[in-house]
Amino acid sequence: MAEEPAQKSGSSLVTLAMLAILVGIAGAGYYWSPLLLPKADVTAKPQDGCDLQRQACAAVLPDGTRIELSIAPRPIPILTPLRVEVLLTGIQASKVEVDFAGETMNMGYNRIELAATGNGRHAGEASLPVCVSGGMNWIVTVQVESGRQRIAVPYRVAVGF
Repeated sequence: MAEEPAQKSGSSLVTLAMLAILVGIAGAGYYWSPLLLPKADVTAKPQDGCDLQRQACAAVLPDGTRIELSIAPRPIPILTPLRVEVLLTGIQASKVEVDFAGETMNMGYNRIELAATGNGRHAGEASLPVCVSGGMNWIVTVQVESGRQRIAVPYRVAVGF
């Protein structure tokens, strides 16, 4: 009977250690979550009626900053290399990323960082994964870092219908 208290204290230590590990994981997730899900200081809306399947689309901020997104080829195919370009007017960016997210289905992490090519242009290559339903509504978010400010512009596009 002398062994029972030792077993209880051992299992209590294991429980406390597991709890400490879970708290540590939650804290690390909270600390590093901005890397995966960065918060925008400014969110702009693209101009009404623009269709990325047919043309480049732009958003204009109240200060006159213009963020234009173009994806080629058109119409936008799935599982094909896409040329993604962002043209910035009225702002100097330290970083430009484009995030592709399924509107109604989690399609995993699909974000690319675009390279500056000069004159406010940033470009890169991406491809969209296949959706089992054949078509997918995507939210394509341009994320621009300029100084200490993050600007996000979410564009919507239907692909594969």
